[in-house]
Amino acid sequence: MEKLTIALCHFRVGETDGVSLEMDKWKLVLEKLGHNVIYVAGSRGTLKDVEIIEELHYNDATNNKVVENAYVKFHSYKNEEAFKQEIEKEANSIETKLINIINKKGVDLLMVNNMFSLGWNLSAGLGFFNAIKNSDVRCLCHHHDFHWEREKYSHPTCSFVQEYLITIFPPNHPRIKHVVINTIAKNELLKRRQIESTVVPNVFDFDNNWIVDDFNADFRTTFGIKDNDLIVLQATRIVQRKGIELALDVVAELNANKQKLIGKKLYNGQVFDVNSNIVYLMVGLNEDPPYFDKIMKYAHQKDVDIRWVNDHIDHERSHDNGHKKYSLWDAYAHCDLVTYTSLLEGWGNQFIEALVAKKIIISYQYPVFVTDILPLNFHTVDLGAQHSLKKDGLAIVEQSIVSSAAEKTIELLLDGDTYKKLTAENYIIGKKNLSMDALEKLLKSIVKNEE
Repeated sequence: MEKLTIALCHFRVGETDGVSLEMDKWKLVLEKLGHNVIYVAGSRGTLKDVEIIEELHYNDATNNKVVENAYVKFHSYKNEEAFKQEIEKEANSIETKLINIINKKGVDLLMVNNMFSLGWNLSAGLGFFNAIKNSDVRCLCHHHDFHWEREKYSHPTCSFVQEYLITIFPPNHPRIKHVVINTIAKNELLKRRQIESTVVPNVFDFDNNWIVDDFNADFRTTFGIKDNDLIVLQATRIVQRKGIELALDVVAELNANKQKLIGKKLYNGQVFDVNSNIVYLMVGLNEDPPYFDKIMKYAHQKDVDIRWVNDHIDHERSHDNGHKKYSLWDAYAHCDLVTYTSLLEGWGNQFIEALVAKKIIISYQYPVFVTDILPLNFHTVDLGAQHSLKKDGLAIVEQSIVSSAAEKTIELLLDGDTYKKLTAENYIIGKKNLSMDALEKLLKSIVKNEE
């Protein structure tokens, strides 16, 4: 196999968002296959060796203005032509910087994550497309989400923005191939753009062993959580499509039935007593402040002990001026349950992480879960596949389903043998289908076709 120099590209790397985490896995596998892999991004997170193109930054000020004017309200430019010129100016800068990186590093293959998918940064899509056309580099587009799946991008304010979305997001070009992460996306891409693609599901390293050790032994103490408290972990970013309110309903129902736990031995040998609490721990980035405020208010209304501790969680463990940062995996090591109640996902990173951590999962059947995950027959506490929206925009499922989920959860928390049996079976299924070994087989075939 020819050894290639491959550039993994995204708006950001080295953070705890799903795309950054998935890129880390691809890098490991591609390097194992003998390729030289570099990162190209707008920010480096905790990583040092990243080729930076400033205009790609996820919170670039110019792009934030472009997004506002392209999809919300056109108001910052005297006319559409002036708006288009600013987008093209940024695109030209991105193109120049990318071509310089391609030449400097001898890049053979770009692996572009979501820049051609969402329409979040129009200049990035245009700049990367022009760089590909004006060089000999090949490109593999790794699409995690598409703009047609999001309300945000559904009403462009200008005709040229709509044209960009149709022609570049994603592009159809002989040196550009496409990878998607689920069968729904594969079918939609073919239907909407007549573009063929390969499904590569999100994966994880199932050889990880997340345990309580010397570094994270004080995790619970740091957040005022006792050994015989229960931690319900929400590991995702905080955005509205994560459906966190569904998880809060289950936790509130657990609270309402705490008497069934008091005085009894839990699955892990701890005894849940009258002073024990059920703590809902959110560790992800807050990327939707209005939704975050709704969630916090809703939790307090439901009398849920909710903690947001993202300031203490990072991509990797560290000490910074005396401030200790735990990794996301430390949170998994200490939690008792994981909630994964998303309403919409391209795949489901946190679901796989919970499999690796061997924790019971409370899950909602979002569309991709139904098509790509449910057929694998994992054991979960199920909230069904039907929800409605309340006047405040928060999702809700039938109370009978919430009550049943809480009852099943309590049964599992009090039955250590069944808890361990089901999570062990989940782990085996996951390792067979969603592991790094499975990814290696797929990438070996995909990259071989790029030689």
